[in-house]
Amino acid sequence: MRALIVDDSRSIRSYVRHLLERQGLECIEAENGQCALKTMEQCGTCDLALVDVNMPVMGGLECVKAMRSNPVMKSMKIMMVTSAADHAFIEAALEAGADEYLMKPFDAEALMGKLQMIGLTQG
Repeated sequence: MRALIVDDSRSIRSYVRHLLERQGLECIEAENGQCALKTMEQCGTCDLALVDVNMPVMGGLECVKAMRSNPVMKSMKIMMVTSAADHAFIEAALEAGADEYLMKPFDAEALMGKLQMIGLTQG
């Protein structure tokens, strides 16, 4: 399986990559939504995208909407990663096409639990 990690923080991308690679996932990274879409065009689709919400150039909600409008990316699992605990925002993320959301800060157990919830790992 392959995962795309989209976050403007290099340290967050590195942390998530470490967690996912320990689970056997191949990882690619992008620093914002626009780069993520270009990366997907160049590298092909992924099984999973973890998308930060607040990023320069193109934010997470706009990125998720663009991914969901592309037939090649439509079946990819998308998890929003955010520090926003506002219920209205979570609804907006799910309406945009996210399959699940993960609250920052998080640890390996929380990430693996969410991956299990969306059917990418077994418990």
